[in-house]
Amino acid sequence: MPLALLALAIGAFGIGTTEFVIMGLLPEVAGDFGASIPTAGLLVTGYALGVVIGAPLMTVLGTKITRKRMLMLLMGLFIAGNLLSALAPAFGVMLAGRIVASLAHGAFFGIGSVVAADLVAPEKKAGAIAMMFTGLTVANVVGVPLGTLIGQNLGWRITFVLVAALGVIGLTGIARLVPDMPKPEGVHLRHELAAFRNVQVLLAMAMTVLGFGGVFAAITYIAPMMTHVAGFADGSVTWLLVLFGIGMVVGNLVGGKYADRALMPMLYAALGALAIVLVLFTVTAHAKVLAAVTIALVGALGFATVPPLQKRVLDQAHGAPTLASAVNIGAFNLGNALAAWLGGLVIDAGLGYTAPNWVGAFLATAALVLAFLSAALERRTDQPSRVVAGATPAEQASPVHH
Repeated sequence: MPLALLALAIGAFGIGTTEFVIMGLLPEVAGDFGASIPTAGLLVTGYALGVVIGAPLMTVLGTKITRKRMLMLLMGLFIAGNLLSALAPAFGVMLAGRIVASLAHGAFFGIGSVVAADLVAPEKKAGAIAMMFTGLTVANVVGVPLGTLIGQNLGWRITFVLVAALGVIGLTGIARLVPDMPKPEGVHLRHELAAFRNVQVLLAMAMTVLGFGGVFAAITYIAPMMTHVAGFADGSVTWLLVLFGIGMVVGNLVGGKYADRALMPMLYAALGALAIVLVLFTVTAHAKVLAAVTIALVGALGFATVPPLQKRVLDQAHGAPTLASAVNIGAFNLGNALAAWLGGLVIDAGLGYTAPNWVGAFLATAALVLAFLSAALERRTDQPSRVVAGATPAEQASPVHH
């Protein structure tokens, strides 16, 4: 794998830390601003919605410059947003800072996925994407637990200052290691937009929303669930997030490996198992050991879907993948926002802190149904329905095997 993938992983590490660290700090932030836990959950929802909006917006704005320069500008935006969160005098200002930082998220991973895939041979594309996303998953093993520990002991504002510093490191890594690849010739915004007329691209994005939403329904409220239901001490949330992060790392790498071999079967297995585990979480959340094991499984199964879903969008939007790739990252976060909101609703309805697990199981099952539908539609045609703007006739005629 090229060294440039390390630079992308460094940026992903910083972004992953700021995205997930808030979950372990919800009680502290809520207490500081005098807000309820569900209200503090808006910091998760707001970030996720910012990714949804920022992914296409920032990608379109970046069409006039090279991908490397755009990645550097996005990291600058990420740094500014985290500093604003750290210095926020009121909850609304912190929410604004979260949204500013989130605007960089979708475009960074979307453009980064395309760059990563372009750096390697075709049969290694999913593995290269997984390698970049390893920065995101490792953040949950190192960055998030450490940030949670610091936030609980020294104050959550210090955590966000350190996250901004991670952004500076990521920016430096991209500047030094990512090659200044020229913009692709002959691909224009209208070609990128044409990908969204492809039903398979839309189905893949819907799977992303629902499948990853299943993970966030449970994980958004992991701190109150573990302290109020499982009986863990507040300080235990840190190492529970480490378990979740370890699961993410393993699932991401396994998903990347097998997506290059059998993409759709990998999705079937991961989504089906995720739905089952989330149902079981409503029971295992009442026992400390079982709860800890389940948290790791949710992380592994959830992130096993990331490389295959991202690669499927790149495959189906062949010839004009940049915007579709970025929007699919937004789809992950739309799922996050939807799940966080639905999880807050069931908690506010008095159904308890384990109720979001049922929401997650339903979302994962819906994603599995769409995966089977997508495969069935693909089998009905002689070749996959694909957008091939800029592709040669030979490329259009070449079948794709998963």
